Amino acid sequence: MTNKEINSMTYREATRELEEILRAIENDSVDVDELTLKVQRSSQLIKLCKDKLRSAELAIDQVFNEEKCEEPQKPGQPTNQGNGKLF
Repeated sequence: MTNKEINSMTYREATRELEEILRAIENDSVDVDELTLKVQRSSQLIKLCKDKLRSAELAIDQVFNEEKCEEPQKPGQPTNQGNGKLF
């Protein structure tokens, strides 16, 4: 599969293919010669998934910023509880 074809995959398609590769490796149905190709393909798919997740996060952050909503709470940040404000 070319880079263009990989980039046109959806997140769901990529994760589905990753799951298939994982099952094949777990079931020992991948020989050593094919293993290298599967690992390389997995690396490409993981990168695609990470890029799609980052893109979605940026788009969501942009919506919050455009709507002048409060930024989403980051894990580990203290909340504004007890200050009398709802938002």
